Amino acid sequence: MSEYINKKYQDIFYHPENIQSEYKTSSPFPNMYFENFFNEIILNEVLEEFPDLSKSDEIKFDDSLQKKFAGRGEKSFGKKTKEFVHFLNSQPFLEFLQGLTGIQESILPDPYLVGGGLHEIKRDGLLKVHADFKKHQFLGLDRRINALVYLNKNWKEEYGGHFELWDTEIKNCEKKILPNFNTLAVFSTTDFSFHGHPNPLTCPENMSRKSIALYYYSNGRPKNEINPEKSDTETLFVPRMDDKADQVAFQKPKYTARDLIKDLIPPIVVKGVRKIIK
Repeated sequence: MSEYINKKYQDIFYHPENIQSEYKTSSPFPNMYFENFFNEIILNEVLEEFPDLSKSDEIKFDDSLQKKFAGRGEKSFGKKTKEFVHFLNSQPFLEFLQGLTGIQESILPDPYLVGGGLHEIKRDGLLKVHADFKKHQFLGLDRRINALVYLNKNWKEEYGGHFELWDTEIKNCEKKILPNFNTLAVFSTTDFSFHGHPNPLTCPENMSRKSIALYYYSNGRPKNEINPEKSDTETLFVPRMDDKADQVAFQKPKYTARDLIKDLIPPIVVKGVRKIIK
């Protein structure tokens, strides 16, 4: 029995194939979320360590498409957070994801946490609807799964910040998930899995939307998950149909995954990888 998993989910954790069909057939693309999934004591310890990312040397996104803060990998982690994230990248959790998603290729974690780790969004922050970059910038692996762990206590519906899943035409939001404390959201990432939280947060000034994001990869993927016109390493932001705010927002330059990689990866690592590639 895993100490990290809530007792009521132990059977699902070790036998995720029992709910694989439900995951695969969820709309608008394969996804599932679980409330109170982890050991609450452990997750409370993680929350206690969560830093104010706006007041440290972290990454700031501030344009019309995204207003949020992100940590620089394990540099942002306290002791309990590091242990928890290591569990999320461990064999038991990888096997849970493999069984849940039914992905045939072996699932691999990202030790560099490119784009992942701690995320925080303050009042008025947002993340427009998008499809994620599909290739790891220097490992060359295919991005297949996102796992999001929310850390927000006493979060109210009126604060917004729902995790939204959209159809391929960006006409309808087909699922909304409130980012409540100890909620785990898992979904398959393809060139057509559009998601985000596109409306500004309305939470009190002394609150923020906190989460941990983990991304998982494989060596190869099915062709039907690929849009050949989409860049391998850039995030594709898309405007919602008939949304006036989005029409204004998308008139401005967007922040691409290439910019993100430059911010997240230490220069010495990028330099080393370039030498290897050459």
